[in-house]
Amino acid sequence: MNFLALLYLTLLLRGPEDFAIRHGNRVITGPVTALTVLPGKQITFEAAGASALARDGRLAQQGSRWTWTAPAQPGLYPIHVIGPNGRDSLTINAFVLVPYAALREERVNGYRIGSYPGRPLRGQSTYRPPAGFIEVTPANRNALVSPHFRLEQFLCKQAGGYPKYVVLDDQLIQKLESLLARVREAGYPVSTFTIMSGYRTPAYNQSLGNVVYSRHTWGAAADIFVDEDGDGVMDDLNQDGRHDVADAEVLYRLFDPIAEGGLGKYRPTAAHGAFVHVDVRDRKARW
Repeated sequence: MNFLALLYLTLLLRGPEDFAIRHGNRVITGPVTALTVLPGKQITFEAAGASALARDGRLAQQGSRWTWTAPAQPGLYPIHVIGPNGRDSLTINAFVLVPYAALREERVNGYRIGSYPGRPLRGQSTYRPPAGFIEVTPANRNALVSPHFRLEQFLCKQAGGYPKYVVLDDQLIQKLESLLARVREAGYPVSTFTIMSGYRTPAYNQSLGNVVYSRHTWGAAADIFVDEDGDGVMDDLNQDGRHDVADAEVLYRLFDPIAEGGLGKYRPTAAHGAFVHVDVRDRKARW
């Protein structure tokens, strides 16, 4: 059994989710999270009384503080953190990025990215070019980026084979997990959201005729719907026998009180069913 398979088997057998680590201002309870880092840079987290294991990179401990130095090669590098009781655990799926500087003639390893705006919107740092790109391969595309979402759900819909590249905002993942919990608390047995559109490369975003500063191009927006029956359209959440914008409105009403940033609902068209847009931005926006 390889290292990654062993980690996921451990997650399946783990105990209650009462073990947490701290990363910056975040408290992460697991069982899995994703963090991104540039080659040779560090991820630091606090885990009192814990032990940790990483097959690659350099892992060092000083008291409750752990520092992992990323390898030079981009890819997925799981860090397994075991709680003080030796049973509860949390996996950090650390993605070492392909640096933005690797972009050549609007491509990374032949994959079309396009170009980011030369000037950030309103001077905000969140609209500067991303630090780098997660390289997605057949081997890592199913990796969890949070308990209920996988890397491949956020891939750009543009044509092209592997490797693919994606930008993924950590705040978006946290937001989607919070919104999913809200839907479940309301009594809807939802396993995950179907992401109709997650990351869009600037080139693909331009081909759709969308705005240059779309949060999708920074991996900070998702167009989502609930599709537990797998038919490709929003489930009949209000149980009126129809699949229409009223079902998107169910999600919109649930999300509105707790969702910072952007939130919008969309009617079905010939190309897609009803959906809700959520994003991470510096101000509240509703449509």
